Amino acid sequence: MDRQQEFVLRTLEERDIRFVRLWFTDVLGTLKSVSVAPAELESAFEEGMGIDGSAIEGFARVYESDMVAMPDPTTFQVFPFEGGASGESARMFCDILLPDGSAAWADPRHVLRRMLAKAAEKGFTFYTHPEVEFFLVQDGPLDGSVPVPVDNGGYFDHTTHSIARDFRRQAVLALERIGISVEFSHHEVAPGQQEIDLRYADALTTADNIMTFRHVVKEVALSQNVRATFMPKPYTDQPGSGMHTHLSLMEGERNAFYDADDPQKLSKTARSFIAGLLVHAREYTAVTNQYVNSYKRLFPLQLPNVVTESPAFVSWGHLNRSALVRVPAFGKPSSARVEVRSIDSATNPYLAFAVLLGAGLKGIEEGYELPPGAEDDVWSLSPAERKAAGYEALPENLSEAIDVMSKSELIAEVLGEHVFDFFLRNKTAEWEQYRREVTPYERQRYLGAL
Repeated sequence: MDRQQEFVLRTLEERDIRFVRLWFTDVLGTLKSVSVAPAELESAFEEGMGIDGSAIEGFARVYESDMVAMPDPTTFQVFPFEGGASGESARMFCDILLPDGSAAWADPRHVLRRMLAKAAEKGFTFYTHPEVEFFLVQDGPLDGSVPVPVDNGGYFDHTTHSIARDFRRQAVLALERIGISVEFSHHEVAPGQQEIDLRYADALTTADNIMTFRHVVKEVALSQNVRATFMPKPYTDQPGSGMHTHLSLMEGERNAFYDADDPQKLSKTARSFIAGLLVHAREYTAVTNQYVNSYKRLFPLQLPNVVTESPAFVSWGHLNRSALVRVPAFGKPSSARVEVRSIDSATNPYLAFAVLLGAGLKGIEEGYELPPGAEDDVWSLSPAERKAAGYEALPENLSEAIDVMSKSELIAEVLGEHVFDFFLRNKTAEWEQYRREVTPYERQRYLGAL
């Protein structure tokens, strides 16, 4: 037994923790959990916990359902805010294994680990820093009617004496208490919309943190009798929730994206990485934006006097918030990074980070050339002007995104055959169900007029 496992067992005894949750996700990024008694944890470290993989989306077929959830002791964390009469609880993320001890190819954590190992072979460590947006709404409704936001605030509004301000304070305190560092928190553009930015970390840690973040945010919201939702676009006439994510590659202590001699301070590695993100953007969009609703955010209703910053066109630029990939201003070499703005906050972070890293590494491997950056608001250009500038649109709906992804050798390689095939089947079924659904919009528009 290693030191980290001993630390976990000792902490459970010293703090009298009665419940240990073993966490993992399915292919779509839904958090799964099995609780074990502390007395069972020592054997779980040695042998894992048996689970029925056929009951988890995308894990296994019924006739090959036996799988093992192996706790990762480095992810152990006590949840003191879930205490009370029942005592404190704790959680660990798990790696999913086959009965023979080999990694399960359908485990999203394993998909990301594979890509991180590929980057490591080239001398790179991959870091990510997400800006997570979400909405706070009055409890419910879940019947399809329009939810009521908890406030009428706007961008950076203080919202004095409102639920939102107190919620963010409580949520940040809860995250900090379990070791997840928060850089910023503020009110976003739309009524009820919030943003909390997590501090950068290696991609696997960040993905674990995002899954924990969603759980904590929802728990804190429920404690205040409101509901948090990461739905990409709950309102037709308001902005949607993205998860703008900053990416960087480190070579030891050196930032691989920085070059002091370049006019824009971007290394050749950075330029090829960005080019990879652009060349393969349409191919990975089904992963970074995996729901029907995601495309309502990317291609919103165009309203007069409303600036649209959703990154719907394949372009990059400095300080250009309409671009798909933005290069933020950075004051020191260690801060050199790029920001991908298309991802929404409902994505599976393990798969999203894997495909982004895969696209960037492909650009480096093949020496992709970076095209000129976009200086204009891409949305303000006419279709002819965008075409002339080479700004290709992202897929405009889930069906198109699935079709483009299905033809991508890169995404198939990154995800692995099992995850690739299941993901496409699942999303095709979602689109077919949505396509056949008669909506309130259709009844409102046609029932009386036709």
